[in-house]
Amino acid sequence: MKAVVYNGPKDVSVSTIDDPKIEKPTDAIIRLTTTNICGSDLHMYEGRTSFEKGKVFGHENLGVVVEVGAGVEQIKKGDRVCMPFNVGCGFCETASAV
Repeated sequence: MKAVVYNGPKDVSVSTIDDPKIEKPTDAIIRLTTTNICGSDLHMYEGRTSFEKGKVFGHENLGVVVEVGAGVEQIKKGDRVCMPFNVGCGFCETASAV
């Protein structure tokens, strides 16, 4: 799949990366339909905050669920979802960091 990859301050590229896969029972795979950049993306892009080279930008997205792990109970294949940065389920790594 295509993704915006961080290569260093003021250096990003659209690159082909591996398709996502279910790795944990609580994972879900979402086909993005809409996305956007925000201020924190710009901080990373400009080198004002730490961001590891090779990481993928993007954390404010809309999309359609294409696959869920066995432990996912709140959403199902075909559901439309909104994934704002400040809302987490409380179970995944990103949610625990918020």
